[in-house]
Formats: sequence, structure tokens, C-alpha cells
Amino acid sequence: MTKILGIDFAPLNIPLSRRIQTLCALQWVLTFLFGGFGCLFLSIYLLFTRFYWIPVLYIGWYLYDRGSAETGGHYVKRIRNSVVWKKMAEYYPASLYKTAELDPTKSYIFGLHPHGIMQTNGFLSFATDATGFSQKFPGLVSHLVILAGQFQFPFYRDYLLTSGMASVSKKSFHWICNRPGHCACVVVGGAEEALESQPGVFNLVLMKRKGFIKQALIHGASLVPVFGFGENELYDQIHNPEGSFLRKLQLFLMHKIFGFSLPVIKGRGVFNYTFGLMHYRRPLNTVVGKPIEVEKNENPSQEEIDSLHARYTEELKDLFESNKTKYGIEESVHLNFIG
Repeated sequence: MTKILGIDFAPLNIPLSRRIQTLCALQWVLTFLFGGFGCLFLSIYLLFTRFYWIPVLYIGWYLYDRGSAETGGHYVKRIRNSVVWKKMAEYYPASLYKTAELDPTKSYIFGLHPHGIMQTNGFLSFATDATGFSQKFPGLVSHLVILAGQFQFPFYRDYLLTSGMASVSKKSFHWICNRPGHCACVVVGGAEEALESQPGVFNLVLMKRKGFIKQALIHGASLVPVFGFGENELYDQIHNPEGSFLRKLQLFLMHKIFGFSLPVIKGRGVFNYTFGLMHYRRPLNTVVGKPIEVEKNENPSQEEIDSLHARYTEELKDLFESNKTKYGIEESVHLNFIG
């Protein structure tokens, strides 16, 4: 490593295998950050060129296919098994662990925590097979459910759908949870929790997030808490405490304009370790907890929802506490449930 003007540059003799891992991780980061709007602007631009027919034809495809985000996406096994995702997983490296067997004749709702900046754990483990989901949970098909707005971007939506990703909507839960062996994987804390993402901090936006609990009751889907150790370590975030001008601005933009949060982050670069948009190369360990069996109730009361939510929270807390020291978290650190 060479340091010039305070910048730590990567050495030139890094093995090719690590360069490939970095490239694969980079393409996903850039796609996550710029893919949606990039495809939208490109489509608009093409309308005013001799290639106008490409977005015109795509409009027809979109109108025909617009419901796919609520019917489990377009699960393409070959894409989920792509070597690109496996090399990306090697970059951190990322691993998936199970603590209990899951019956493939049942349906499940996985609650993913924490959100982090990009939910990299969730993508690698449940939208690809890079960490071996199909081997660890044979007979199960996972669907990472995300904001419906992500499926409004031309071409980008197809990129998401081929991984079996779906929108986080009632129709989507209904489709997934009524199919044995399918799992709806929801990032419970959402965009607001991304603003809490800091290395060594575990603030989870959970206390008022009960929609997924209600869906589990309505469909009789087992609830499975999942914790992604290392998710909050991938970036540093500019300090934005509750009540600060930056946090107020971020919340305003999220709720009133964009619908998603805008954390101000600092990572590493491709050829340096000091600044950039790349994830830090730090281990990711996704631990899937034991299922909470849920009896089907198509019209659950608020008391029943609250009771199951309390049980889920305790199971999530136990999952974190029983695994934290394995992944470098001190015994004195605990989850903090907010929002």
C-alpha cells in the first residue's frame, strides 16, 4: 500500500482474482446507485434518436408485463447462479448460515435486519444463490421484496425481476405466501433505517413496523428473523443525529420528494482505500433464525398482531445476542429498537 497526499493507494501487484471480485462488487454498487435513473434517462434520450423504436417497443412490453412485480418476478435460475454474484460474494466475503431446518411445504416471511445502506446481505443471500441458499434450504425459493417504485424504471425493472425480486405490496405477499416453499424476504426497517446505519451501531426501526406481521397472520406464513452481521460496517455515514439539520433534510426528501432516503456515505475507491463509493472489504455473515409458526387468521385483531410482533422482536433479539460475539461484536453491545 502506497500513501500519497494522505490517500492510501492499493498496491499494483494485487492478484487478478481480487481485481475481479472488486469489479463484480463495483458493478452492483453502481447499478444500485444509478441503474434506475440511468435507464430512465437513456430511454428518454433514445426517443429522440434513430433508435426511438427501442423504448417504444419496451412500452408495449411493460404494459404486458407490469404485473410481474406482484407475482414473484421472473425467477431465472441461471442468472441467480451467475459467477458475477459468486465473485461479488467473495469480495467481502459473504456467507449464509442457518440455525434451523425450514419445511419446503410451508411458506415463510423472512424479516431482514439491519437495512444498512444497500442491504447487501439480503441481495446476495436472497436475490442470488451466491451464498448457497438453494443448498442450505433445499426446496425453498426466496423473493427479496422491495419498494414498488423500483419496478417503474424501464429495463432496470427487468434486471431486478430476473432475480425473483418482487414489490413489497399486499398482492405480492398474497402471491408468495400462498405458494408452499416460497419466502418473502422483507427489509423491515426500510429507507428510514438506512439513516441509522453506522459501523458498530445497531438501531433498528421496528416498533411500528407491523405490516409484515399482519401478512404472516393473514396467510399463516411462518416468520423467520434474519440478521446480517457486517451490513452496517460497509460504509461510514456522515454524522446525522436525530434532530440535526442533515437528518431533517434527509427525512423531508425521503417523505416528500423521493420516497427513498439519501444517506451521505463514505467508502473506498477501486484503486484507493481512503474515499469512494465502493463498499469496504469487510465480512458479511447472514444468520437465518428459527421459524415462528403462525396460525392462519384472515382477520387478525390488533391485539393478535401486537402479540406476534412482541414475540418476533424477542426472537430477533435472541438471534443477535447468541451470535454477536462470533462476528466481532462486544458483549456489551445490544440492539436498540426505535421507530
